[in-house]
Formats: sequence, C-alpha cells, structure tokens
Amino acid sequence: MQNEKRLTRQRTSADLITALVAATLLLATHSVAAAEGTIPRGEEIAVLTHAPEVPAPITRKYATKVVVHLEVKEVVKELAPGVQYNFWTFGGNVPGQFIRVREGDLVEFNLHNHPDNKMPHNIDLHAVSGQGGGAGASLTAPGHSSVFSFTAKNPGLYVYHCATAPVGMHIANGMYGLILVEPKAGLPKVDREFYVMQSDFYTKGRHGEEGLQAFDMEKAVEERPDYVVFNGSVGALLGDKALKAKVGETIRLFVGNGGPNMVSSFHVIGEIFDRVYGEGGLKVNQEQVQTTLIPSGGSTIVEFKVDVPATYILVDHSIFRAFNKGALGMLKVEGPENKNIYSGKQADLVYQPEGATIQTMPKDKAEVKAPAPAVALTRPELMKRGERVFTQVCSACHQADGKGIPHAFPPLAKSDFLMADKGRAINVLLHGLQGPVTVNGEKYDGIMPQLDLKDADIAGVLTYIRNSFGNSGDPESVEEVKSHRSEAE
Repeated sequence: MQNEKRLTRQRTSADLITALVAATLLLATHSVAAAEGTIPRGEEIAVLTHAPEVPAPITRKYATKVVVHLEVKEVVKELAPGVQYNFWTFGGNVPGQFIRVREGDLVEFNLHNHPDNKMPHNIDLHAVSGQGGGAGASLTAPGHSSVFSFTAKNPGLYVYHCATAPVGMHIANGMYGLILVEPKAGLPKVDREFYVMQSDFYTKGRHGEEGLQAFDMEKAVEERPDYVVFNGSVGALLGDKALKAKVGETIRLFVGNGGPNMVSSFHVIGEIFDRVYGEGGLKVNQEQVQTTLIPSGGSTIVEFKVDVPATYILVDHSIFRAFNKGALGMLKVEGPENKNIYSGKQADLVYQPEGATIQTMPKDKAEVKAPAPAVALTRPELMKRGERVFTQVCSACHQADGKGIPHAFPPLAKSDFLMADKGRAINVLLHGLQGPVTVNGEKYDGIMPQLDLKDADIAGVLTYIRNSFGNSGDPESVEEVKSHRSEAE
C-alpha cells in the first residue's frame, strides 16, 4: 500500500513537472510569436474608403484584430449621362469600399444588409481561406447582419464580390471591390495611391439610351456589354473627377476587374509601368510594361513615376471599350516641363508624297439611325451635359482648351466657322463633315466622322462650345436639333 502511495505521488509530481514544462514552452512560443507579430494583439476598426481613395498604409509592426463593417445598399445612380441604373453595392458605390489589413490580422467581418433592400446578399472575399471565401457564413437577409472571422494569411490584392445566386446577376449589378492584405514588411513607399476598378454592364436599352435601365440577362450570358467602365460609371475619372499628381511623384494604382465577363487590357497612355505585380500577387513579375492583362475577378498593382506634366489617359486597350463604351479615365499631372524627356511638337512640315490625294468616306444615309427622343433641357442643364459630351467625345481632337491642333483639327475657340451658322453646326454633328473648310483664316482639309449622338447631346455640346473658349452665342435647343434631323431624313 505504501509503495502504491509513493508511486502515485511520483506520478503526480511527474505530471506536474510535465505540465509546467509544457506551459513554459507554450508561453515561450507565444512570447516569440508575439514578438514576431504573428499573434494578434489589440483591436481596431477598419477604415474603409470609396474609389479612387485608398486607406493609409499600415505602419504597425504586429498583427491585430481588425473589425470590418460593410453595408450592402441597393441604390439608383447614374451609369452614364442621362442613364440611371439600380446598382447593388457594397457601401453605396461601385466599386465597393477598399479594405486594407495586414498579413496575420484576425479580421472580424460584419456584413449588414440595409432594411430597404429587396434581396439577400453575401460576400466572397478571395483573401479568405475557407468555404466560399466567407459566402456561406455571410448570407444575409434585408434588415439583418452576419458576422464571421478569418485570418489574413496570404498577402496580396484580392477581389471580393457577392456570391448569392444568381451569382452573375449580383456581380453584374455592381457587387465587387478590393481587399489588400499588406505583407508584414509593408509595401515600398510611394507618393500617391489610387483605387481603380473596371467592370462591364448590360442594359435593356442600347448604349446611351436614357432613363432607368434594367439588367439584361441575355446580353450578359452572351457577353455583349453596353458599357465597360472604370469605378462604376462613364466619366467617373474624367474632368474634375480625374486623378491628380505632381511631376516627380511615384504613383501606385491598385487595379481590379469586377467583370463579370471582360478581361481588361489595362494601359495608361503616355506612361510606362516601372513595376507590375501581376495577378494581384506581391512579387514584381515584370518591369517597363506597356499594357497588362487583368482577368475578370482578378487584380494587379502597377507603379510608375511621372516625369513630365500631361493628362495621362487610363484605358482598356481593347480600344473600342475605351472610346465607345466608357473605359476611360484621366491622371492629370502638373509641374515643370522637361524638354529632354518630352519636347512636344518641334516642327510641322508639309508631307506630300507623289500621287497622294485627299480621300473621303461617303455617307450612307440608309445607315443613319435616329436616337431616342430627349426631353427639353434648361440652359444650365444643356451646359452641364455639353461639358460632359465635350470631355468624352470632342476634347481628344479639338483639345481641352478648344484650340485644336494646327493643320490637323480646327479650333473651336473663337471659331468664326462655328459661330456663323447654328444650323450648319448642328448638321456637322448630325452627319459629319468632309472636304476643305476655312476656320479663322486657316484652311483644313480632312474628315470629321458622323457621331452617334442623341439630340440632347448635340444641343448640349453646341450650347457649351458656343458659350466657352471665348465664344458667346445663343443656346441650341433640342427641338432645333430634332428639326434638322427630320429634314435630313
């Protein structure tokens, strides 16, 4: 009996020693892990931003618990001038708000479905390792909230999107955004960061048809988008909404592609990407890149330094998407010129090879289609609409200041040709122009193609031009444009 008691005491002591050693080892392991920043400590509320803004870089050297609150809202907003659409959004805008966390962070995700919404929604974050990227844990009815957690294990730039059936419809209506998982060491320092996301939309009406447009499932299945845009709408990065920087600054663009269908050929006209982090990874896989592919549901990070002042144009270089469907943005860079890097035009010489002749493209009236009728607009409405049309359609040739390009595109600024005859100006926009014309004493001989503009667009842009760039004239009315269109038909 005494031997048994001694053995019991010895076993108890041994167990206690083993437990103490295990606890010591565990404490030491946790201490090392905490020192290395792999055990989350503390808690913070995530700062989310709307495109094109990006949350500030993370400066802490340890992992923490990050609480994310993201609200789903179904809202009617403008897709293009005069075109309304019922967007389904993360945060009230398309794309959804930008989320920035650090590698190793424990993310508590709170998805809120606004009570006024009609549909249940969820979220699939490509940064999540787990069932459905969080989709199964986050299916949320209107007026409810869902909560789940995940560890941000893998650094990179990831797309998130709704994955509620029918998944394609939810994505096509605007439910996508980006989450950046910064590496522990952080990203290289740059001067400016911007958030740009491409997507394609499918509407019952044709491109530019005004009014509230519904989603067209047939076009989506056949992959025939009416709009391909940056940051949720035509013109979201144009004019006063353009990205802005200064000469000498380094730029980082976080670029995503929500799809749901189109692959993006992302390019910035007038710049070269110094570094490209392909497919949203955090290793530079190419340098000195002109155009980079971004798959649907994918992303990329591009970095470059701006050396000279210019308006750099962001495009999907599947180029008709840019100039005809809306995938167009601007980065306006101000600062001193550097003639060694870019001189501008140094000479304008006559080039007339033997046998050359001016060629014209005849107009086939049978192919002319009248746009949908437009409602009457006030003068301020015409000016506002006209400025948008000018920026999107006219400024590439006639320049932002309306001064044109000598010997190539005639000036609109103080233009005697334009201001002399309102009816002629309408007909030029309705039917195009070919053959020699004289503007402010200089002869131009070229072709202006026929533009597929609505009556209200023509009235607006002519009103804007006739009252800008040193011009002063009566506004054009929608009825005047309709009258000229009817006479031609």
